[in-house]
Amino acid sequence: MARRSKQLSLIDTELADLPPTERWREWMNRAEAIIFASTEPVLRATLAGVVGRECNLDLLIDDIRETLHGKPYDLVAVGGGWQHRTRPAYAEVVRAATVPVRETAGLSQHEAMVLMAIAYFQPVTRSEVSKIFGREISRDTMAALRQAGYVAAGPRSPTPGAPYTFVTTPAFLSAFGFDTLRDLPDIEMLEDAGLLSRAVLRHEDPAAAAQPHEGEESDPD
Repeated sequence: MARRSKQLSLIDTELADLPPTERWREWMNRAEAIIFASTEPVLRATLAGVVGRECNLDLLIDDIRETLHGKPYDLVAVGGGWQHRTRPAYAEVVRAATVPVRETAGLSQHEAMVLMAIAYFQPVTRSEVSKIFGREISRDTMAALRQAGYVAAGPRSPTPGAPYTFVTTPAFLSAFGFDTLRDLPDIEMLEDAGLLSRAVLRHEDPAAAAQPHEGEESDPD
């Protein structure tokens, strides 16, 4: 981190010797070059380190996106940062070409449903997730989601036994194209489809809640 800060300090970010139009273009080029080279969403703080103090990053990103009109890819806000993504209209062509692409960890339908429940109800314990689905959710399922990088251990629950909770990670946001958790689809649509129910957690059996699942009080790894 210290080395990177030192390297950035050697870069002329203000570009005071350039005319305003050329300065703005250079800032745009720097931001796009970093985003293009990165395998992860580039955070605002990273881009702020290579442009001038008076540079409005939101306007800069808007101008970069404007230059991408008509291109098969776009600059999108995901995981709290920005990343180049192929436009949906070309997804089938990319798949058909069978070229190496950035891939998200493969999940079974069951694992994907559990991940969705964690995303909406986090921080949530394994016991609570089991109540949502009406059946036991195994430690192996939780471990698979953690290994994929989509889920991490959250704070301990205030319920008896203080079991660990689970929360989603920035990798989850990036993989599924969300900038923040506020971008998740309306949960009422999922409830109408019978996929999830907030009522399960709101009206859980206190006696059952007092009995954590076997091994849940330990680290969820």
